[in-house]
Amino acid sequence: MLTLPMALHLALVVPLANSPQDAPRPNVILIVTDDQGVAAGCYGDPDIHTPNMDRLAAEGVIFENAFCTTASCSPSRSVLLTGEHNHSNGQYGLAHSAHHFIGRDGVRSFPAVMSEAGYHTARVGKYHVLPEKNFPFDEVIAAGARNPVNMARKCKHLFDLESEEPFFLYFCTSDPHRGGGVAGDLPGTPDRFGNKERKGVESAPFELDSLQLPAWLPDTLQARAEWAQFLESVERVDQGLGQLMQFLEASPAADNTLVIFTSDHGPAFPGAKTTVYDPGLRVALIAKGPGVHADGRKIAACVSLLDFAPTLADFCDLERSSRWQGRSFAGWLSGPDPEDWTDEVFASHTFHEVTMYYPMRVLRTSQYKLIWNIAHPLEFPFASDLWGSSTWQRTLSDGPDAEYGPRTVQAFLWRPEFELYDLQADPLEVTNLATRGEHTEILSSMQDRLREWMGKTRDPWKVKWERQ
Repeated sequence: MLTLPMALHLALVVPLANSPQDAPRPNVILIVTDDQGVAAGCYGDPDIHTPNMDRLAAEGVIFENAFCTTASCSPSRSVLLTGEHNHSNGQYGLAHSAHHFIGRDGVRSFPAVMSEAGYHTARVGKYHVLPEKNFPFDEVIAAGARNPVNMARKCKHLFDLESEEPFFLYFCTSDPHRGGGVAGDLPGTPDRFGNKERKGVESAPFELDSLQLPAWLPDTLQARAEWAQFLESVERVDQGLGQLMQFLEASPAADNTLVIFTSDHGPAFPGAKTTVYDPGLRVALIAKGPGVHADGRKIAACVSLLDFAPTLADFCDLERSSRWQGRSFAGWLSGPDPEDWTDEVFASHTFHEVTMYYPMRVLRTSQYKLIWNIAHPLEFPFASDLWGSSTWQRTLSDGPDAEYGPRTVQAFLWRPEFELYDLQADPLEVTNLATRGEHTEILSSMQDRLREWMGKTRDPWKVKWERQ
């Protein structure tokens, strides 16, 4: 139940919709793309064409420092939907195929909370969490997750319903995830980003020579070719977003629908996905809707996907679960800005594929990041698609001292127990300060904070502080 202080706080943040004089509870559309990170024009990418994402950001609010808690699909989505870290909800790795990771029975997800509160809940596209009984939806909309435009068309009926029952739409694309693939434009570099599967989607090739690669990637022809394929897939997502917003804006639901756009984690390239470096953890987060402070406000506060459940509960006037471990950023959406917000996020990675055991725990503030590589004696494991990428194989062929972006192949594969970075001075996370005496106090303080958090979130790996 809401306490009196909490109710008073929410009254300042968003209107409580249960009062007769207030508007009905808002509809919610939560758009989650697959492996996009922050590849969008509104996040500064100079090459990509994403007019619909850019428009959403210009008319709403954009978070510049939003993060996932684990750069792996199933674990990340489980955190978003349950409000619990994956070491708490049990979804340690990928749900599909031989990996077969499955969350704990009885975890109460946010879609279940919304349905119980009278929302009509629907999902379309990628799902990728288990067990299904923990993540119930009233309606499952069938549509190919590699065609966001068609996905939008299949959801149009939700906006046109004349009902007092609000809706929650969970709209999840499989773009721009790596997948199977057919022959690409560059020999030896197949197109694994679904671009040959497009239907009803416009696309134009990128000029490889003029692409501005992110600094965490090597500047090779193979990397340029694969990055171009990735950007093309993101542009397909943008067209799906445009179609979805066109349907919404022409419907009766237009003025009472909160739209949130994000991604599960960073791009499917070595150096991002499955790592806890910023290219893996940083995600887009854009919001627009009733009660949202609009006009392109940029928010620098550190937030994470863990915060979605309490935020949407506050926005929709729902009861919070006592198990939720995140914080509500509803105040950042509606203003005034919270005065007591702490700029820190935690991350928890344990598996991706079942063969990829490499637990890492992270504390990131606005200036520093501490990474604890619990399995540091082991070689850093690779997802099969990332290992097979032409971007990685091209660099690997040059030997262990070859440079892959800001670090060597050897440094990428073998990690120290602790990594400490000053993100303001070293945004590429290259200079490890953990072994430098002048940073002992910062290191110790962050280690204490990390240990405390692991205890509060029931992390089984907390025992490793004493047993190794």
